[in-house]
Amino acid sequence: MAHNSFGNAFSITTFGESHGEALGVIIDGVESNFPIDEAALQREMDRRRPGANPAGTTRSETDKLSILSGVYEGHTTGAPIAMILSSTNQRSSDYEHLRNVFRPGHADWTYYKKWGNRDIRGGGRSSGRETSARVAAGALAKQLLEKRGIAVFGGTVQVGPIVAQERDWAHVDPILTCPDREAAGRMVALIEQVKGEKDSIGGVIECRATGLPVGLGEPAFDKIEAVLGHAVLSIGAVKGVQFGDGFGAASMRGSAFNDQRTSEGFLSNHSGGMLGGISSGQDLVLQAAIKPTSSIARAQQTVNKENETVSLTIEGRHDPCICARAVVVVEAMVAITLIDLYYTAFGRDA
Repeated sequence: MAHNSFGNAFSITTFGESHGEALGVIIDGVESNFPIDEAALQREMDRRRPGANPAGTTRSETDKLSILSGVYEGHTTGAPIAMILSSTNQRSSDYEHLRNVFRPGHADWTYYKKWGNRDIRGGGRSSGRETSARVAAGALAKQLLEKRGIAVFGGTVQVGPIVAQERDWAHVDPILTCPDREAAGRMVALIEQVKGEKDSIGGVIECRATGLPVGLGEPAFDKIEAVLGHAVLSIGAVKGVQFGDGFGAASMRGSAFNDQRTSEGFLSNHSGGMLGGISSGQDLVLQAAIKPTSSIARAQQTVNKENETVSLTIEGRHDPCICARAVVVVEAMVAITLIDLYYTAFGRDA
C-alpha cells in the first residue's frame, strides 16, 4: 500500500490504523531553529479528539501528541520530525461481526478487492482516525504560516438543508465552529434529531486563509487550487471542493464574476483568492462537501465474501455528523499545502 505521503518542499507521511497501537506522521523539509509551541499543537489535536465534541462520537481518546525526533530544546533541527499518538480506547470486538461482511459506504469492499485483505477494526487505514496524524502536521504548518503573517481558519457553514448566512468568524459557536450562531443552534438540533433516528447527515465546511502573498502556485499542473483540491479531497469524508463562488460561477456572467480591480485593490473575490492558478493576495476561500457518516445503526443491504445479499446493522460509536470534528482536518490540509507552496515559491528563509 503506497502513496501515504503528500507535499514536496514540506512533505508528510502518515502511518497507523484506527484500532492499532498508535498513529503518527513524519514531516520532512521543516526549516531549522523554529520554536515549536507544543501546547498549541495539542490544542489542535483536542479539536479533533474523539469524545471531546458533544456532536461527535462517544469514543474517548486522549490523543496526547508526542514528538520523537527533529526537535531539540524546543526548536526544530531541520531533521525529519516524527510525531506519534497512542490509541488508548480501542474496542476491536465491536467489529468482529464484520469479518465476512462489507459495510455500505465504507472502503471495505474496494480494499478487499484491491489488496485481498482488509483490517476489520474500524476500517484500519481507511478510517477517519488516520486524519489525526494530518492534524498534527497541520498544527505545525499553521505555526510556520503564522510566522509569515498567514492565518488558516474554518468552520461548518451547512448541515443538511440548514445554511449559515453570516460569517462572523470572531464569534463562532463552540460545537460546529459555525460563524453563524443562530444557524448553528438549528444545525445542532438537526444533528440530535438525526442521531435519534439512527441516521447520519452531511454538511459543508468552509476554510479561509488570510495574509497570503501573491505568487503561490504554478501556472499549469500545480495551480494553487489544483494542489489544494488534491489535499482536501484526500480526506475520506470529502466528496467535493469549490473555490470562491465555485459551481455558482456556472450560472453567472463574466461581468458579474470577474474580480475587477482599481488602484486601491480588488472590488470582489468571486475567484476565492486565486487567478490563473496563482494566489492573488486576497483571502483564500474554499468549501468542502462532507458526506454523511457511513456507519449508521439502521438495517442496510450489502454482501458478504460469498457475494450473498445480507442485511447489516452497524453497532459501535460513530459521529452522526462528521463536520464537528472535520473542520480542523480541512484546516490542516490547507495549512500543509500552503506552507509547501510557500517554501517552493520563496524558500525556507523568507
